Amino acid sequence: MKEKEDENMQPMSHQVMGYDRAITMFSPDGRLLQVEYAKKTVKQGSTAIGMVVKDGVVFVTDKRIVDQLIVADAIEKIFKIDEHIGATAAGILSDARVLIERAQLRAQQNRVTYDTPIDVLSIVKDICDLKQICTQSGGLRPFGVSILIGGADVRGLTLYKTDPTGIYFEYKACVIGEGETEIEEILNKEYRRDMSIDDAMKLGIKALAKALENNITVDRLDCAYVRADTRTFTKVEKDRIDKLLKEVKKK
Repeated sequence: MKEKEDENMQPMSHQVMGYDRAITMFSPDGRLLQVEYAKKTVKQGSTAIGMVVKDGVVFVTDKRIVDQLIVADAIEKIFKIDEHIGATAAGILSDARVLIERAQLRAQQNRVTYDTPIDVLSIVKDICDLKQICTQSGGLRPFGVSILIGGADVRGLTLYKTDPTGIYFEYKACVIGEGETEIEEILNKEYRRDMSIDDAMKLGIKALAKALENNITVDRLDCAYVRADTRTFTKVEKDRIDKLLKEVKKK
């Protein structure tokens, strides 16, 4: 009787396993398992935080240096898409680089064609269109990366999160990657829209320090912001990050 039960269960287990081998195949409960695996990859990636505050959009990230011989300044975690748009990512950063370069090209084409800077939402939609195509095309895999895209345009200050599924949402503050749950709790308690850029960077650094159990150094941190008044993207110098980190550790 036991052998008969095993024979009946074996074909079913093979059938269930097959649903995560093709991106275009839905499981019986309506899930695309490869897309869900891509989302899990994002959760294992190095942390990235984005916040919209009164005078700009702020990005704070962990570069997660895995080898002490690596040159920390060579690790790029925050990207400039255009003069008024920045982005950061969590997950497979090589996937992010391809999408960011596509976005940079799209922004340049808009300036050449229309002689005007592109709006943030157009960049977001273009990236998400490509991500979505990769969830329904045989022979492809989903992009294993989430990207935070923020900037200043005619609509004001905006911040968007894009998922491997191709969906996007607008946020006031958002975190992706490792420690997402812990940092999200901190943001829910301490984030305020009327914060300054410096206060937002301090909050981001504080949240990273807590999530990473104080295993944070200036070499691991990367910060940037887009100012509301000038609509310009600025990478923060290491000296300024070091000063902010010391202020956070004093408290």
